Amino acid sequence: MFPARPRPQGAELCKSLPLAASRGRGAGSGSESPGAGAGPARALLGLSTREVLQLWRAEADLSLPRDIWPLLKSSGPTSPFKMDIDIECQELSGSRWTELVSSMKDCKAIRLDYCKLSRSHCEDLCSVLSTNQSLKELKLDHNELKDEGVEVLCKGLLTPSCNLELLWLENCNLTGACCESLRSVLSTKPSLTDLHLSRNKLETSGGKVLCQGLLDANCKVQSLVMRSCELRGDNAEMLTSILSKATLKKLDISNNKLGDVAIKQLCQGLMDPNSNLQLLHLENCDITADSCGDLATVLSTKPLLLDLAVGKNNIGDAGFTLLCKGLVYPNYNIQKLCLDNCGMTADSCGDLATVLSTNPSLLDLALDNNNFGDVGLVLLCKGLIHPKCNIQKLWLWECHFTAVACKDLANVIGTKESLRRISLTLNELGDAGMEMLCQGLKDPKCKLQFLSLKECGLTSACCESLRSVLSTKQSLKHLEIGSNRLKDEGAKLICEGLLDTNCNLETIWLGESELTAACCDSLAAVISTKQCLRYLGLDLNRLENEGVRKLCEAVRSPNCKLKYLMLYDIYWSSEVEAELRALEESKPGLKIIF
Repeated sequence: MFPARPRPQGAELCKSLPLAASRGRGAGSGSESPGAGAGPARALLGLSTREVLQLWRAEADLSLPRDIWPLLKSSGPTSPFKMDIDIECQELSGSRWTELVSSMKDCKAIRLDYCKLSRSHCEDLCSVLSTNQSLKELKLDHNELKDEGVEVLCKGLLTPSCNLELLWLENCNLTGACCESLRSVLSTKPSLTDLHLSRNKLETSGGKVLCQGLLDANCKVQSLVMRSCELRGDNAEMLTSILSKATLKKLDISNNKLGDVAIKQLCQGLMDPNSNLQLLHLENCDITADSCGDLATVLSTKPLLLDLAVGKNNIGDAGFTLLCKGLVYPNYNIQKLCLDNCGMTADSCGDLATVLSTNPSLLDLALDNNNFGDVGLVLLCKGLIHPKCNIQKLWLWECHFTAVACKDLANVIGTKESLRRISLTLNELGDAGMEMLCQGLKDPKCKLQFLSLKECGLTSACCESLRSVLSTKQSLKHLEIGSNRLKDEGAKLICEGLLDTNCNLETIWLGESELTAACCDSLAAVISTKQCLRYLGLDLNRLENEGVRKLCEAVRSPNCKLKYLMLYDIYWSSEVEAELRALEESKPGLKIIF
């Protein structure tokens, strides 16, 4: 028997895992994983497999990876000859690169993340930029372009025929040395509306140079993302100046050590009558309670602001009390609010309940990693259950509550028809808590589509109730219940629910659930029967040869419509590994991750 295969790391995982980082709440809003409905792993290099999985499992909108090389797809019926190139995690060199370049002349979008591109590739891309007037999007994240490569790209960007709108250069090993070239592009190209430069060491000097370009009258950038760029408080004055640009709609400068003084300056810029900012992300920016009053003033004055993220800042209960003065103001229109890991306790939950009960605009609320406990959650539920609350997404990872609060939470789940997605991961609910939640899940008013219950202290004892939920809840599409001691008995009951005709589940994660080959007949029946099922995660279980072979036989069924089967960290022989590879080759639409 082979030992468990080493877990794939970084770039290996990005070839296969469906992942959008940072909970996916920022899709289309300049989060680490850019773009609405962002695709596969974007920023995985250097992360452990467990960290990667934690990111994927937090994802609200499960976005499966695109097919790899070559992927040329039509941009739509109105432009039948305009194609997109969308390739990730491929080393493009020699004849493959030459062939690809020749197909770029008519592309509207070129996306080449994790493709080991360098300055030499930028020479060809420069030529494409200077000749292809149809090209609107260029995405080159996670490549070793360095300053020299970007300076070459800028030559193409500056040509009159270039009409690029989106330029994404995240984690390309850039420094402030290339910012003068980027400044020239910003001050020359009004077509450019979306610029992503996250995870590059631009530092204070580079940030100032870029802001000079952004302030130019010709610059029409609407979305600027500069996460983890080593900006400092010294950049505050220039950043404040660009907020007066009426064209700027989204600004994400998270993971930069700005501090309260800089945030206060930014708030002054946001108060400018010309400021039209709709999204502001300031996560992990060394904010404390001291600047929360200024942020509250912005909230109460600027009804255009729809998305605010201040997570991973130690604002505490005192800071949130100040922030609430803006959140309960009549002009408040925030739709997405991120307050994860802010040092808040149950003392903040009364104010949170007031916010929820007075502001129908709030749809997406992230409260992960705050020590609310049962007392806090019960208070929070009073706001959630209020008729004016229209919450759709609720994130409560590791908020330290137990079964004690589950009756109130079950009432929210069962009666709040707007609620579509909820994550309760890393809370010690236990079987007793899960039984109560299942009562809410079975309520006809419950319209939940996404439910995450990882590491919640569950066992097979609650799986009969889960089976009942799965067999009655047609709305549920995504269930994450791994990292619990479900064992074979629990998995079999869950499979019974999955097999019910009322079950429409598309993705389920049962990894790390102490499963063996004994439950694989039940899993195989699901695989070969449920054509709605697209993703099945069984990693970190002891299925071994016997169990994996049963699954393979089910996958061969013509009724199997699975696209992703996760099986890594499972013991099997070399013969079974060969069977897995052959199976994957025989079913082009299937990706087996092992």
